[in-house]
Amino acid sequence: MEPDKILQRLPHSFPFRMIDRILEIVPGKRAVALKNVSIDEPYLPGHFPRGPVMPSILILEALAQTGGIAFHSSFEKEEEGIPFLARIDEFRLKGKVVPGDSMILEAEIERIFSNLAKIKVRAKVKEDVVAEGTLVLGK
Repeated sequence: MEPDKILQRLPHSFPFRMIDRILEIVPGKRAVALKNVSIDEPYLPGHFPRGPVMPSILILEALAQTGGIAFHSSFEKEEEGIPFLARIDEFRLKGKVVPGDSMILEAEIERIFSNLAKIKVRAKVKEDVVAEGTLVLGK
């Protein structure tokens, strides 16, 4: 399936879709997405107006959406469900994301068990890791 079609399957819409484009998908294994952070993001005027920074919880949301795309690609049928965030493990913030940054979001499925998937996630700006951890998604 084309990346644009996969992105359309996300249940999120503006302003809560945190992914602009899917760069890579290996069904049932991995997804890589892109988020371009612009000065026009609706949350920036109130999040440190003198030095705007993307809120860490929204970085986590972007990674969860990317993980959801990776997990959903393992479903045999499209109507099998929409992945949801069930647990956050060992999540670390390592840098900040500011307007003008292009954030690469990586999600790799470590294990699928029953209706859950354990997914290793990483967000990078250029070559710098700004966040990483493990998420458990359910369906």
